[in-house]
Amino acid sequence: MSKAVSAVSVRVDTPASGQLPVGRGLLYLIVAGFAWGTAGAAASLVFLVSDMGAGALSFWRCAGGCVLLLAARLWRGRDHRAARPGPRAALRLCVLGVSLAVFQTAYFAAVAVTGLAVGTVVTLGAGPVLIAVGARVTLGERLGTGGLLAVAGALGGLAVLVLGGGGAAVRPAGVLWALASAAGYAVMTLLTRWFGRHGQGGSGIGTTAGTFAVAALVLLPFGAHDGLVAHTAQPGAVVGLLAYVTSVPTALAYGLYFAGAAVVRSATVSVIMLLEPVGAAVVAVTLLGEELTAATVTGTALMLVAVAGLAVAEARATR
Repeated sequence: MSKAVSAVSVRVDTPASGQLPVGRGLLYLIVAGFAWGTAGAAASLVFLVSDMGAGALSFWRCAGGCVLLLAARLWRGRDHRAARPGPRAALRLCVLGVSLAVFQTAYFAAVAVTGLAVGTVVTLGAGPVLIAVGARVTLGERLGTGGLLAVAGALGGLAVLVLGGGGAAVRPAGVLWALASAAGYAVMTLLTRWFGRHGQGGSGIGTTAGTFAVAALVLLPFGAHDGLVAHTAQPGAVVGLLAYVTSVPTALAYGLYFAGAAVVRSATVSVIMLLEPVGAAVVAVTLLGEELTAATVTGTALMLVAVAGLAVAEARATR
C-alpha cells in the first residue's frame, strides 16, 4: 500500500459478500450530490410561483419520494436487501426518518433566519466535522493527514463558493438551526454506515422508502400548518416542479445516497456530498442565468479537487 493511501486511510473495511462495490458506491454518491444541488433551484421556483411553505414542500418531498420508491420496488419485484419486519428494523427506520426530517426542516429554518449563504455553509461545513468525529468514536474510522487536508480543502472551497458574493448576515438563531440540521445529517450518515458494515440491509429500496414514510409522518404537522395545497396561478408548473423534486433529488438521489453510504467511509461520504452546492452553482449559471464569478470558479475547483482526491484514495485503499 502506498504512502498516499496510508495517509488517507489507516483502517480499511472490506465490503461484506453481496454488498455494493465501493467504486460503484462512490459513483452513486457523486450522482446523488449533484442531484441534491438541483433541489434548491426547484424549491425556489415553487416558492416563486405559489404560496407553498417550506414545511409543506418538505412533506410532499418525502411523501412523494416514498410513493415513487414503493412503486419502483413493486416494479422490480422483491428487494432482497430490504429490511425485514422486526423491532430492530422498525427502530432503524424511525431513527433514520427522524434524522432526515430534522436535516431537511432545520436547514430550511436556518435559511429563513440567517439566509441561504450562511445556512448552507454552517450546515454543510459542520456536517463533515461531526461525521468525522462520530466515525472515529463509533466506527473506528480514520481519515489520516491526507484525508484531513482534503476535508479542509473542501470546506474552504465551500466557504469561497457560497460566501464569495459577500453580503451574508450571521444570526445566532439561524446558526443553531443549521447546526441542528448538520446533526441530523450526521446521525443519518453514521447509522447508515454502521448498518452497512454489519450487513443489516440499510441500503435497500424498502429501507429508503420506509425512511421517507417516517419522515413524511414527522413533517405532516408542519406541512398542515403551512397548508398542504398551494394557491397559485400556475398549477401545472407547481405540479411539474413537485414531480421533479420528489423524483430526481429525492427518490433517486436518496436511494443512491443510502446505497453508497452503506459501503463508503462516513467522512468520505460527507465530503463527497459537498458536491450539492457545486450542483446548485452549475444550475444557477447554466439554467437561471446567474453570473459566473471568480468565487464560483475557485470554490468549485477546490471542492472538486478535494472530492476527487478522497474518492480515488477510497477506491485504491479498498483494492
